[in-house]
Amino acid sequence: MDTDYKQQIIDKTIQFVRQKLEGEGSGHDWWHVYRVYKNALNIVASEEADEFIVSLGALLHDIADFKFHGGDTEVGPRVAREWLESLSIDENTIKQVEHIVRNVSFKGAKVKSPMETIEGKIVQDADRLDAIGAIGIARTFAYGGYKERVIYNPDIKPELHETFERYKNNESHSINHFYEKLLLLKDLMNTETGKKIAEERHKFMELYLQQFYDEWDGGK
Repeated sequence: MDTDYKQQIIDKTIQFVRQKLEGEGSGHDWWHVYRVYKNALNIVASEEADEFIVSLGALLHDIADFKFHGGDTEVGPRVAREWLESLSIDENTIKQVEHIVRNVSFKGAKVKSPMETIEGKIVQDADRLDAIGAIGIARTFAYGGYKERVIYNPDIKPELHETFERYKNNESHSINHFYEKLLLLKDLMNTETGKKIAEERHKFMELYLQQFYDEWDGGK
């Protein structure tokens, strides 16, 4: 498959994903996918990996997120496969992209989400980077509003979920999400590039939380 043809496939996939997700209001919209795609291209430049598979995995990683399909973790891989088959993509590439889509998501503090390939690890890092820092904070509250969750309730403590079932059924307040997921991601990054970027975004979240608590208690 030559470079020009691969780019045509990527361009068609961009159009497909944008049409499907644009305007979604929970923080899992087209622009989230766009940022993950750009993050992934940044990371792959420092890794020995197949950029075509990384690109397709990043673009299709949230094409049908389990959070919006009754917790069904197979709907995303299925939609990704159907799209790639419609473009006559080879089976090996489809299987690799399916693996990425199936395993990319965080599923609980004590639940492993393994990636078998460097391509998958790159996309996973790229997705996790968009969950932390300034954009991650914005997305947390966008999703909390979408789910009609309160911003903060100091009487409800965070839970480090031991199973995916408990994690996906969690209905806690938005601030708890920092402790149940976002602040854990820095130490779960796979690549050196991902780790470096995550360090700065992690620090920003810690500063944000300190300011939040100061204001909550009538301080600064």
